Amino acid sequence: MENILRSAVTKRKNELIHRLIKSGIYKKGDQHLFELTLTELEHVYRSYHHNE
Repeated sequence: MENILRSAVTKRKNELIHRLIKSGIYKKGDQHLFELTLTELEHVYRSYHHNE
């Protein structure tokens, strides 16, 4: 079960990173996207799409 959850989180993070990069977002402050948690990526993604 633990591996399934970890896999799902990793998959979602990769999806969000891919979408953000396609939108021209590569970093949040000094952190690269791959350094962010899933929650942080979700927040960045929502913030970007809310401001469009």
